[in-house]
This record gives sequence, structure tokens and C-alpha cells, in this order.
Amino acid sequence: MVRDPLASTNEPSAAEVCAALDDPDCREIIRALETPLTAAEIQERCDIPQSTLYRKLEQLTDATLLEESTEIRRDGHHASKYSIAFEEIRITMDEDHTLDVAVERPARTADERLADLWSEVRRET
Repeated sequence: MVRDPLASTNEPSAAEVCAALDDPDCREIIRALETPLTAAEIQERCDIPQSTLYRKLEQLTDATLLEESTEIRRDGHHASKYSIAFEEIRITMDEDHTLDVAVERPARTADERLADLWSEVRRET
């Protein structure tokens, strides 16, 4: 399932974001993502066991810190690619001492907004 946190209106909880950022493997994955990479490419760079890697990728995408997209290949063997989906994360505490998280997202290009619109149309049909 391809997940795009930039198109989502749901913000992750502070607990989800903090748990992902507290995990050394998750931080290593984030550091490795200078450009979008497949899980196999991330595994090569991070030397994380495959089963662990997929759990960490899911944790990061659930926390909306990574965007998962599909790379269409001519041979029909499409691959998921992962990229960083935030520019800044702020954790604040309100008057009742509840933690709140604000994730600043990168600006969307016209092509990305069109892809979002097309994805929404496909979901509704």
C-alpha cells in the first residue's frame, strides 16, 4: 500500500513520532534517504536485516515521517520507494502538560498535487 503523508489530513501523535525518532534503526534510515530509495537500496546502505527494515519503514510511514511511492518499471515489477516527508518537527507542551507534535512538510509541486488529485479520484471510483 502506497502511503503519502503529504496528502493526508491526519497528523501523527506525539507518541508515534517520538517512538520513531527514538529508534536507532529509524534514525539510520532517515539519514540514508538523501534521495528516494527502495527497501533493497536502504538495506544495502544501512545494513539492517530485511524483516527489521520493513517494520521500521512501516513505523516511519505510520508516523508520517516517510512517504512511500511506487516506482513504475517497464518489466512490470514495480517497487516502493521511500523518501523523507518532513522538513521540521516541533514537539510542544500545552497548558495541561500534554505533548503536541507539529510536522512541517515540504511544499508540493504542481505534478505532486496533480498526482494527489488523481489518487483521490481513483479511490472514489
